[in-house]
Amino acid sequence: MPRLTVGDTAPDFTLPTADGGSVTLSDLRGRHVVVYFYPAAMTPGCTTQACDFRDSLSALQGAGYAVVGISPDPVDKLAAFAEQDGLTFPLASDTERSVLESWGAFGEKKLYGKTVTGVIRSTVVVDPDGRVELAQYNVKATGHVAKLRRDLKID
Repeated sequence: MPRLTVGDTAPDFTLPTADGGSVTLSDLRGRHVVVYFYPAAMTPGCTTQACDFRDSLSALQGAGYAVVGISPDPVDKLAAFAEQDGLTFPLASDTERSVLESWGAFGEKKLYGKTVTGVIRSTVVVDPDGRVELAQYNVKATGHVAKLRRDLKID
């Protein structure tokens, strides 16, 4: 699947969330939205990344950014993840992987030197008009949020 690039219209989605509700991208128009894709809740790298977003949430929100995390995990696993790590931003479930695919965050990747198919750890920032402002693929779990904050000139 092709990756999103700056200026593209971000594909809209509605997905169920860990808190029993749902999140719709178009409902967040008028704000900047950080949409990040991660492979699996409660794994070491994904926990590090989620906790980094949690710890940076007030700075991101203060600069006008909402945060949404998306993985192929079922809602009950996301609810346990949110509870375990005190995650207060929406964690959305894309078990069908349709949003992951439409955003270019699912496909072939290198894992320990082998080519596999799976979730490509990615972050896309959507502007208030629904267009891609920043798209980063194959990001590292550790240190990514700090780099994102620098890229967005929040620090």
